Amino acid sequence: MQVSSKGVLDGLVLTANRVVTGVTLWGAATGCVWAADPQPYVTHLESSGQADLDAALKSSSDLLNLQATHAVGPFALAGRVRSEYDRLRSALESYGYYEGTVQISLHRAKEKDAVVVDGTSPALSDWLNGVPAGEKVTADITVKKGPLYHLGSVTVVDPKTNAPVSLTEAQQTAFGLKTGQDAVAQAVLGSGGSLLDVWREEGHALAQVDKPRAYLKPQTHTLDIVYPASAGPVLNIGVIDVDGLKRVHESFVRRRMTVQEGQLYQPSKIEAARQDLSSLGVFSNVAVKDGSTKPVNGTMPLDFTFKEAKRRSVGAEAGYSTDLGARVGATWTHYNILGNAERLKLTALITGLGGSAQQGLGYDVYADFMKPDFYSRNQNLSARVEALRQLFWSYRQTAFLVNAGITRKIDKHWNVNFGLAAEQEKIEQFNVSRDYTIISAPLGATFDNTGVGNPIEPALHGVRASINATPSVSLGNKGSGTSFFAILNASASTYFDLAHLGLSKPGRSIIALRGMIGSIQGASTYDIPPDQRMYAGGSATVRGYRWQGVGPQYGRTRYAIGGTSLDAGTIEYRQRLFKSFGMAGFVDAGQVGSSSMPFTGTLRVGAGGGVRYYTPIGPVRVDIAVPLNRAYRGDKWDLYIGLGETF
Repeated sequence: MQVSSKGVLDGLVLTANRVVTGVTLWGAATGCVWAADPQPYVTHLESSGQADLDAALKSSSDLLNLQATHAVGPFALAGRVRSEYDRLRSALESYGYYEGTVQISLHRAKEKDAVVVDGTSPALSDWLNGVPAGEKVTADITVKKGPLYHLGSVTVVDPKTNAPVSLTEAQQTAFGLKTGQDAVAQAVLGSGGSLLDVWREEGHALAQVDKPRAYLKPQTHTLDIVYPASAGPVLNIGVIDVDGLKRVHESFVRRRMTVQEGQLYQPSKIEAARQDLSSLGVFSNVAVKDGSTKPVNGTMPLDFTFKEAKRRSVGAEAGYSTDLGARVGATWTHYNILGNAERLKLTALITGLGGSAQQGLGYDVYADFMKPDFYSRNQNLSARVEALRQLFWSYRQTAFLVNAGITRKIDKHWNVNFGLAAEQEKIEQFNVSRDYTIISAPLGATFDNTGVGNPIEPALHGVRASINATPSVSLGNKGSGTSFFAILNASASTYFDLAHLGLSKPGRSIIALRGMIGSIQGASTYDIPPDQRMYAGGSATVRGYRWQGVGPQYGRTRYAIGGTSLDAGTIEYRQRLFKSFGMAGFVDAGQVGSSSMPFTGTLRVGAGGGVRYYTPIGPVRVDIAVPLNRAYRGDKWDLYIGLGETF
């Protein structure tokens, strides 16, 4: 007879005779008793000797999976037992065992007599009704695999003509089915999807792959497969329809699209275009589908549908460390201010609340503007106007800054940036005030293959690196002369998952390494404005030392001079615990020198650890660090609280 298989083999038509097995019932009725309702029971599933098959059997067994969470009465339990056969046989068939048998034995611990009945017999319910209340029933399941079936003939046919379909080498490789391989359902059913994917990627927009037919041959223990499939014509992308735009300009969306009319129809590139539009941050949903069920002048139209996100948001910003103190403030963001996904963000912060490196309260107020696709795709314009006041022990600064720059994506991992910046500031250091006007032209490049788009989300693998050069001129103002200098720095971090060594589960145990190096060329320390010099100490370089606490100091005081070279490194171990918690341990080391050559000065080392609480937007970090060879007696320990990892 022909029967339709269940579960993972749904859709295969099988020709076979099934072996019907019975239920062995241990124990006879001994009189009138009150039956249990619900009837407690425990299930023992004997191993088949094949780990992956055992996992499938356990997953398929309702007797096993529902015994603790879905208690039922005797009648319903009898139904669960009877339906167990089909579930377990489906699991056997999914691994190529089409002659496997299943035996279920039910018994009570106090009874020894055995009665054998068919699995569908009413005697099963009667026996369960005779089990006294409070007594558990044990269900022993034994599975015999039988012979392993292999694939016999494998044929792809046209569903209309039933004529064989010829596949190219690439299509056959994607299809993957070959005579003689194990008749595993996942491979059989998955091959159709793989063939459909490769056809569509070759431009066959209307390719069709139906569910396969399978024919059992018990005499040879083989399974013949017939796949109805049709490639259809090769099509290009036709008219692209855009719907749902309200405040985002359609012209911008069409310029942004990475697929165009007349291009070969390829689902991977269409999906990449959809994801790229989603990444703009102005849409809550972007969907794309074929615009027709048949070719239109040799093309396939596409329908893009957009749902715009809220244009504005208000947020709060906060952080704390014992050296820089607390910083609190608010942000307001408009995500589409001119209709082309331009973003304007306004931020106002109060800084220096109680920090050991601070002499008092400061502020940081700025406006950020970003325009995507500035004169070219993958080229963004960013600009900032900022006013700030910082009252460090090293210097007291009041400044107004303006900068603008262009960031260009040159491939999947590399970005380059260049721009101009101007700063007018007044700096008081050691009771001497000087005014500076600084003009600079920063240049840089970054590399990132960690695959993490959100900067707050921890990286688990890959490398991040950057290199920057900032030619600058400090124009002569009151109390200061004119100087020319160039700030050069580079940094890199990498992340290694211990799962690669078999020591943990993926993403649970990470070793993170960071290194940085910097040099200022063209001027000596005192010819450079204090805020342009190099400093170390704090969460960005060497934890355990206060902000700007590493490098040349005035004696053993908290007054930092700064330097013209820097190098620092970190090794950090991150361990995730449970679902939402984690911990970290780290060692930082760094030095700042008065020479323009790095690796000079006094090396300072800090160490510490912390805890993490993982939220949907990133981990909340709490770290404590201590200096191992402190220079200033006030440096004893530091506490850092923030969102996201330090690097």
